[in-house]
Amino acid sequence: MSLSALLFTLLYLTALEPFHSFALRFNDINFALQNASPAEEVVFVAIDEQSVNRFGRWPWSREVLAHGVSQLDSSTLLLFDMVFSEPTDQDSRLAESVAAQGNTLCGFFLRHQATEHLSADQRSVIEDASLERVFDMQTERPLFVAAQEAEVDVEPILSACSMLGTFSTLRDSDQLLRKYPLAFSFDGTLVPSLGVQALRMYLQQDLLSVDTHTFHLGPHALRTDEKGFALLNYYPKAHYLSYSFSDLYDGHLKEQLRGKIVILGLSEVGLGDIRITPIGEIPGAWVHYTFISNVLKDELLHENRVLEILSLLFFLILPLVWVAVGSLYRRLALYVVSYLLFFGVSKWLYLSMHLYLETFYPLLALFVSAAVSESMLYRRQEKQVSFIKEAFSSYLSPELLQRLIKEPEYLKLGGEKKELTILFSDIRSFTAISEHMDAERLTHLLNLYFTPMSRVVTEHNGMIDKYIGDALMAFYNAPVDVKEHAADACRSALKMLEVLEDVNRELEEEGLPGLKIGIGINTAVVAVGNMGATERFNYTVIGDGVNLASRVESLNKQYGSKIIITEFTAAKLDSSFLMRPLEPVTVKGKEDAVMIYELLPKTSDNITLLKAFKTAQEHIEKGERDAALALLERLSAEDAVSHYFYNRLKAQ
Repeated sequence: MSLSALLFTLLYLTALEPFHSFALRFNDINFALQNASPAEEVVFVAIDEQSVNRFGRWPWSREVLAHGVSQLDSSTLLLFDMVFSEPTDQDSRLAESVAAQGNTLCGFFLRHQATEHLSADQRSVIEDASLERVFDMQTERPLFVAAQEAEVDVEPILSACSMLGTFSTLRDSDQLLRKYPLAFSFDGTLVPSLGVQALRMYLQQDLLSVDTHTFHLGPHALRTDEKGFALLNYYPKAHYLSYSFSDLYDGHLKEQLRGKIVILGLSEVGLGDIRITPIGEIPGAWVHYTFISNVLKDELLHENRVLEILSLLFFLILPLVWVAVGSLYRRLALYVVSYLLFFGVSKWLYLSMHLYLETFYPLLALFVSAAVSESMLYRRQEKQVSFIKEAFSSYLSPELLQRLIKEPEYLKLGGEKKELTILFSDIRSFTAISEHMDAERLTHLLNLYFTPMSRVVTEHNGMIDKYIGDALMAFYNAPVDVKEHAADACRSALKMLEVLEDVNRELEEEGLPGLKIGIGINTAVVAVGNMGATERFNYTVIGDGVNLASRVESLNKQYGSKIIITEFTAAKLDSSFLMRPLEPVTVKGKEDAVMIYELLPKTSDNITLLKAFKTAQEHIEKGERDAALALLERLSAEDAVSHYFYNRLKAQ
């Protein structure tokens, strides 16, 4: 876990490709949810198709631009999102118009290399536009991107501009524009971006440093990354307000643009100033438009690295917690729902608080962690299934075994209190039989006996607990629930008597002695589970109820019966079973007498026998001793239980 957390944190912090680019695209869904509009103070005047059709192919004569600029008064802050780097005959005319307007911001490019170097006067103009009051360049602040060369307007246009700002920016690793620079380092100074310079002029405020990544521009806070770039919050394309330069030229926009920040730029696709952004292709001027609006409306996005790392770690740990959920489908549902909740909250934070919360890396962390956890759980379950099959296949029916595999929690070390029906069976006179047989033949005899008897138990939803010499112990309703456990135990006992006849025929064919058995059944709340040590345990039952089942099995010898059940088991049976009431008995370890019953196969002969036996019992209860003796004597010829009660009554 700690290694996974470290790897994912490094993956996130180092912005390793291609994960970083994919994460950026994944989070761009933010802008599909955005429905806000840019600031009303900002307007775009476009060199658009309509203008090109009217004034011809770009670049135009600067006389045309000069006339358009002359249609604005000084209350309008005019931003040129273009550079006039090539001299023409109309430069002075444009310069006069710009100077007359008196509130203009001209842009320039920053470059790492250039074929022509700036003159001292040009460098001086750029220095005059620098951010002197932000902070000392030597302090540990954002490492602004540095540039060595610049491309500026030609004279006299350069001198006519009120202020300068750079419209250079940098793209993300996937070549999309998502961030906007506050400034660049140039020739020992900080030169502001076009957007920052426009806001300084419009608000009449300077950009001030608050801490490492926070700046104030008047009442507005700007948060940046380590290189001084702010995260843009793009608006829907349809919400950007654009006018055609052709309308400006005709003087139709003076009132609409009064007091506004007007960005003059290119929008016609063939003119080349098209930028690729998370909302698609847009005019390059819209990047400045977006930044200025974000600041004026306090809608710049900001990141929270601590929260993002915590969410990353949360989704790494989550699958380890939910491994305890038994169902794979439930775990998958929990994975999906938990991430969807996180995703929904992250989008709510974006829309309500402009928080840019990374959602791809947590998804990746959840996917990998869940895959690893499920793989480990699968291997563990495979081992568990193998263990269960090996340990219980001989003691449970295939149906119960499958249910146990699906619910292996029953096999944890320790027990639980549960109502079970316990069955004991024992071979009569086995000691005498074993004395006349060698070990090999004795083992063969027991195998011939136990194999079909065990099959009977498992076929009736019972579990073989153990073989104790010639005895068999089984229980019903564990390790998995069995609704009619008492009835299943009794059906097992009756079936065992039937099967014993087949066993005896086989023994006779092999020259082995025939067998007789006695069976005792009791239903009680007992402790059931894995008893023993962690390394070695046995799934078994313990309690007084188990002892009582063993005691009543022994009573078969006394009464001459084959199957005896207790009153607790009899209470669970319906009329489909034939039970002969015997008498209350006090067995060893029990203070209170327990009523016992003989369980008989439901045949017509046994039904007749049971009626006659009950009549004899009624004679005894009425004190009619002679009538009872006569009836019991008649029944004794075919019934050992009647013979037992005859002898006891006669001896009284």
